[in-house]
Amino acid sequence: MSKIPQVSEFDGLPVVTAEKMKYLDKKASLEHSIPSSLLMENAGRAIAGETIEFAAQELGKVPGGVKVVVCCGKGNNGGDGLVAARYLLGAGVRVSVFILSPKETGYTELVVKNLQAAKEAGVPVAMLRKEDLDALAVEFSSADILLDALLGISAVGKPTGPVHRVIQLMNKSARPIIAVDIPSGLSPDTGHHSGVYIMARLTLTLGFAKTGLMAAHAQPNTGKIKVLPIGYPQVLIEEARA
Repeated sequence: MSKIPQVSEFDGLPVVTAEKMKYLDKKASLEHSIPSSLLMENAGRAIAGETIEFAAQELGKVPGGVKVVVCCGKGNNGGDGLVAARYLLGAGVRVSVFILSPKETGYTELVVKNLQAAKEAGVPVAMLRKEDLDALAVEFSSADILLDALLGISAVGKPTGPVHRVIQLMNKSARPIIAVDIPSGLSPDTGHHSGVYIMARLTLTLGFAKTGLMAAHAQPNTGKIKVLPIGYPQVLIEEARA
């Protein structure tokens, strides 16, 4: 079994495993009355801001001159991407979203809510069907930045099916990729991958850095790592250190 890197702190904040992150999220809701929807809203807003900053610093472009393609998965990582797309559009960025088809049980409640909100705000959203995947290469080639919101900390194993192909196309595009929370395909705990993974220029990890991002072997795939505050109270931050 791959070892979990024993790094306790990054950017002055505790480093956590996926299991601990889920525990803290639940505790924020149950004990501190911070709804998951608010954490997602805060995350998406922060991601949009950092994407605009990246465009300015790395590409020398203002929001009105930037095109961002957001690739969203079926779970809450995709929800973060949908919120980010809404804020990017509001800032004047040309943005479009491609989202993987839902499971038989549908999208999560937060994805449904933010998918609707993105559409109502005017964000162009397209469902990714298997037969449409190769057309993505054209979309990616005309973008300035790709946002990876495909797989979050709950994903396990090798990405398969459409998400596998989307990851390949994103990497092949040679466009700078910004990963939401972790690069899709990397283990949040160990930083290892099974052969299919995003190679990011920037990873915007939410709330706390994940242990897998700290692994030396993960660094070439994470790019620069930045922790985004999403509204955890100080008492919960201190508990995360335990």
